Amino acid sequence: MDAERAFVREARARRRAALMRALRRQPAECGRLPVYDERSLPPRRTALSPGIREIPLDAISGTLEPSRAEMFDTCFRPAGRTRGRWQRVWLAEHRGTVLPPISVVPVGDTFAVRDGHHRVSVAKARGAATIDARIDGLALR
Repeated sequence: MDAERAFVREARARRRAALMRALRRQPAECGRLPVYDERSLPPRRTALSPGIREIPLDAISGTLEPSRAEMFDTCFRPAGRTRGRWQRVWLAEHRGTVLPPISVVPVGDTFAVRDGHHRVSVAKARGAATIDARIDGLALR
């Protein structure tokens, strides 16, 4: 029941944000999660060492998967069709299950998610400040 309420609250916030963008006459693209193509970005000169570390959730700003950009907005609020998976991740985290770290790639001063979009969304919904992440060796600009 708590997972359902949490999902409804986040999905409603996503719809409310979309409505506010429409009222401000902002393009719909403003609310979409940015998609990065790791092949087209030049390598960074100062690459972060690969490994697992805790990163701030606010530093995650995009994705490497175009299909996920439709499932989550810029604040990682879920779309309706993610309900089942989102609620399962929420319940697992609520029960204290240790979830695997997400996989991210550095993009400038932020990160793009390769794997773990639902975990990021749930962590943000639960009010977490950081998340465990595997930073891939290929650093992007």
